[in-house]
Amino acid sequence: MAFPVLRTHAPRRLHTTFPAWSPLREFDELQRLLAGGTDSATQAWSPAADVRETDEEYVVEIEVPGVKRDDIAVDLADGVLTVSGEVTERDGHFRRRTRRTGQFRYAATLPEGVDTEQVGAELADGVLTVRVPKRAENAPRRIEIT
Repeated sequence: MAFPVLRTHAPRRLHTTFPAWSPLREFDELQRLLAGGTDSATQAWSPAADVRETDEEYVVEIEVPGVKRDDIAVDLADGVLTVSGEVTERDGHFRRRTRRTGQFRYAATLPEGVDTEQVGAELADGVLTVRVPKRAENAPRRIEIT
């Protein structure tokens, strides 16, 4: 037996004071709590990044859309590459916010055999690209058999 379908002219809307449930938001909150941070205004977050290796260098690409060159610091000490900065908050009444603001920090431990004197950084189209060349003496070479 089939039940009749109730049709209305206007779609029904749920009126709730709670935002829609998001498992990713809950996961971010769990990570924040496990890290020991309770005040999100003082805790730095880490931007999305890719690290890839070529035959000549390591390339670190970090997404920092809307961040000015002067608001980013790239440091290299004791084999750790650190990129830090701040995304400033914009003025206005927001209807929805999904982008993070505040201080950010990204750190990557570099492997042995890199040329720390030749590290270069470039900011273009909202992506910071840091190039870390490998030392020439560590490059693979073919040994001829005699």
